[in-house]
Formats: sequence, structure tokens, C-alpha cells
Amino acid sequence: MLTLHIGNKNYSSWSMRPWVVMTQVGIPFQEVVLRFDSFEPDSQFKRSAEALSPSGTVPVLVDGGRVVWDTLAIAEYLAESFPEHALWPLDRDDRALARSATASMHSGFGALRSHFPMNIEARLPDVGARVLRSQPEVVADLQRLHALWERLLARHDGPLLFERFSIADAFFAPVVMRLHTYAVPVSPRVDRYMQDVQALPGVKAWVAAALAEHDFRPFEEPYRQAPDAP
Repeated sequence: MLTLHIGNKNYSSWSMRPWVVMTQVGIPFQEVVLRFDSFEPDSQFKRSAEALSPSGTVPVLVDGGRVVWDTLAIAEYLAESFPEHALWPLDRDDRALARSATASMHSGFGALRSHFPMNIEARLPDVGARVLRSQPEVVADLQRLHALWERLLARHDGPLLFERFSIADAFFAPVVMRLHTYAVPVSPRVDRYMQDVQALPGVKAWVAAALAEHDFRPFEEPYRQAPDAP
């Protein structure tokens, strides 16, 4: 049985990606949550994460004696281990695009992720508007993201980036939740894609669990002092 070690569902965008992949296609696994108490070296989270892998982060996938860390490495391991689920598109051109788009999300859009931290239970439209007014690098990231999604969706006209669910959709699911939280304006086609991602059973299950956590972590929320204080 696979074991996936993750962080708090409300905040951990990295953990969301492989969890959604496995849940969406029905790969059985056990879940272990390493609660975010702090990211300081002496925190319980850091001690637990460093005991699992050299990265000292989550997610971490354990398969018997194998330990796989980093979201992209885990995704590739799952695609290799479960070819019957076709986690990458079957068409070679689509597969190349899907890998490129996924890697772009994995390593890029740093300003967007920094100024719009994932917080599924929150609704922060005023923060979103303020960031868009004051942070040109976030606007540039959003323009790049928007153009990428528009290009991919135009190839097949949706509903997902490559028609059927793929690793790419799972990797973009956390940023979909960010845009939802901060009420970022998008085009009609991108809005439809965001709705389709949020309707995926794997994403719906993650969101439901995140909303049930009720575990406010002040260091994860630079814009709030409490859940009801925007």
C-alpha cells in the first residue's frame, strides 16, 4: 500500500497535487498528515519531514522501501507505476505540452504563489485587488498563466487542458484555488476551466477535507489575524 505524507490541506498546495492525482483516478493509498506547526528547524513538522526525506518538505510518497519526494518526481513515479490510468496524455504532442506546462507550474509563477498563498477556506477579494494594484510581477505571472491556459484549452476546447484528466490539471488545481480565494478576474474560457477543475471528484474531496480542518495557522496567513478577520 502506498503512503502519502502531506501537510495541512487548507494550505499545502504541494501536497494537493499528488493527492488529487491518486484520488481522482482511484489509486489506493494511505494518508499521513504532518500538521504545520512551524517551519523552523526545531519544529515538529520539520523534524517529522526530515525523518522521511532529505528535502524536509511534503509531500513524500512511500512505496515499500522506496521513498519519493518532490511533487513532479511523485507524479512521474505514479505515471510509471500505474500506466493503466494514462496520467499523461496519450498523444505524443499533447504529452510534450503537458509535461512542459506542468514543469512551468512546478518551477515558476513565484510572485503569484508568494503574494497569493493557498488558503482554501478564505475569501479575500480585497486582498486580491490590492495585490493586483501594487504588484506588477504578480500581474505578469497571471498574464503568462492566462495565456498558457487559453492556448492549451483552444487546442481541444476543454473541458480540461487535454480533454481528459491528466497530471497537468492536478498541478494547476492549487492555483485554481488561489484565483478563487482572491477573486482574480479571468476570461470566460478560463473561468469555465476553473469550474471544471473544482468539479473534479479528487479536487472536491480535497476541498471538503480542507474546509473541515478548522486549523488556523497564523504564519500561513499574512493577510489575516483570525479566520473571520480579513
